[in-house]
Amino acid sequence: MYADIEGKRITLSTSILKEQRVCHIVQGMPFMEFIAGSLSGALGLAVGHPLDTVKVCLQAQSVYTGIFHCMSKTYSKEGLHGFFKGMAFPVLTTGITNSVVFGSYSNALDHLTQSQQGGRGHGKAASAAQVFTAGCFSGLMQVGAYAPIDLVKVRLQNQTGVGRYRGPVHCVAVILREEGPRGLFRGGLAVALRDVPCYGLYFLPYEVTRKALTRSGEEPGTFATIMAGGLAGVVTWSFATPMDVVKARLQMSGAGGREYRGVLHCIAASYREEGLRVFYKGLLLNSLRAFPVNAVTFLSYESLMSLYCPPPR
Repeated sequence: MYADIEGKRITLSTSILKEQRVCHIVQGMPFMEFIAGSLSGALGLAVGHPLDTVKVCLQAQSVYTGIFHCMSKTYSKEGLHGFFKGMAFPVLTTGITNSVVFGSYSNALDHLTQSQQGGRGHGKAASAAQVFTAGCFSGLMQVGAYAPIDLVKVRLQNQTGVGRYRGPVHCVAVILREEGPRGLFRGGLAVALRDVPCYGLYFLPYEVTRKALTRSGEEPGTFATIMAGGLAGVVTWSFATPMDVVKARLQMSGAGGREYRGVLHCIAASYREEGLRVFYKGLLLNSLRAFPVNAVTFLSYESLMSLYCPPPR
């Protein structure tokens, strides 16, 4: 999302609405869109992970006074490697989450526009409400796959020096041993509350901006795609950051962070102790990270799709 939304990590583009593209459907999902989305998602995650690490540490811990304090402490203790903690797992598993996102979004939009499978161009043009609804549905469907991956990433990002986790596999094993299978979904409700509306919101500014920067009858150019993707990420994260803070704190609960009984307890305790501004911790970093990450993600996605499934002339 929103690439990420983490960094999200959201790699789905509403370019599937284009009538010119015709790709084969594999198991209810455009296969080449999945491949392009996986590659572009991994690239976007790699670009934005250092700032994401700083953001997560600021949100989950209260020991840092600001961005530069967190960056200097991380660098002094761990060097450059400290900014890339926890990156391998989400990069290697981005295809899993994308398969859920692409399949659910594509099929939901097909249903809403009453188009035929494999022939979207013959269905009704999707309205903004339909795009938003399909995006929300994809956000809901991906929570089950994304929540455990994000939990492992956040816990690896928050450990310093010789931590309790030796890597993502060991982290999963420790969580299962100490908390059971349910522990892998710690913070899952907060993930859903963040991602469901924001996945829907993510696609709207992208389409509006790209259309505004493209001449009628022409395909969107590189500049239009970069600006649309970047602005979509910034707009989405401005809405997602408050629940992102809650998510990070819940995920660290019981693993070196403060214990919270649930979403409402985390919100109330955080507000009581740190005020309203606590819910905007990391907003600046999210915005700074969101533009290049989503610009790179969408540009690489659209480029790969044009290579794999060029529009007919």
